[in-house]
Amino acid sequence: MQVFLTGATGYIGSRIVPELIAAGHEVLGLTRSDQGAVELARAGAKVHRGSLEDPETLASGAAQADAVIHTAFDHDFSNFLANCEKDRRVIEAMGDALAGSGKPFLITSGVGMGNGAPGEPATEQRFDRDNVNPRRLSELAGEAVAAKGVSVAVVRLPQVHDVEKQGLLTPMIEVARARGFSAYVGEGKERWSAAHVDDVARLFRMALEQHEPGVRYHAVAEEGVSSRAVAEAVGQRLGIPVRSLSPEEVPGYYGPLAPFASMDLPASSEWTRRKLGWQPTGPSLLSDLQNMNDHMAAAH
Repeated sequence: MQVFLTGATGYIGSRIVPELIAAGHEVLGLTRSDQGAVELARAGAKVHRGSLEDPETLASGAAQADAVIHTAFDHDFSNFLANCEKDRRVIEAMGDALAGSGKPFLITSGVGMGNGAPGEPATEQRFDRDNVNPRRLSELAGEAVAAKGVSVAVVRLPQVHDVEKQGLLTPMIEVARARGFSAYVGEGKERWSAAHVDDVARLFRMALEQHEPGVRYHAVAEEGVSSRAVAEAVGQRLGIPVRSLSPEEVPGYYGPLAPFASMDLPASSEWTRRKLGWQPTGPSLLSDLQNMNDHMAAAH
């Protein structure tokens, strides 16, 4: 089928493109830039020009395709609420273009939306509509367009990693480099779920090919890696000390990222694995942190 892919030149999307093409699908990739168009053509995809700031450009791409995978998101965490609102508008615009068509529409969210009782891993069956994290707006938009007859499924992401990037941890690593020490909060018991980017790309393809409306998948390879273990791996790779922060020190150290630093975000993918037959095989989060590329680790 022809798949309209937003975020096609981004970190995850650029891995989904070859995954889909190798499986015999055609990709219509969204890009806003000439450079992105060149990259997509080189990868064997067709090019659709547009941007998140103009939702109608995405709606026109969605209308041309047999299915949509929406991975584009503005990851400026200093403007997180506005970017989540922008995602809601984009999902609603593409949903209007798909209404009543039965075409698969995969949207992206975060595993934290499946949180239950404190300390329990997030699960696919839960959706915390009152979550303080504004990323809930993406899934609320998905529900709104599903009510109009759109065939929506959700892929929730943990910290997606390789040796270049590690999800939210990437800007946190920049903070550690700038501050001259790597940090965790308190005893560092908070947990991050994680998955290698190639495993995540494969899950998107499998979720598309086995599409079922109304379901949520967790692209989780590791249920929970402790924040202390993460901080120690970062400190070792950057050659800087590691220390604990008191809760009072967190805002001064992390700035706009402070709300994320103390979150305990374990997540299960047991149901997803069983449902799709997905088995992650990529390196672990700590392995990728310990093997970060030299330009990532150039601390001094």
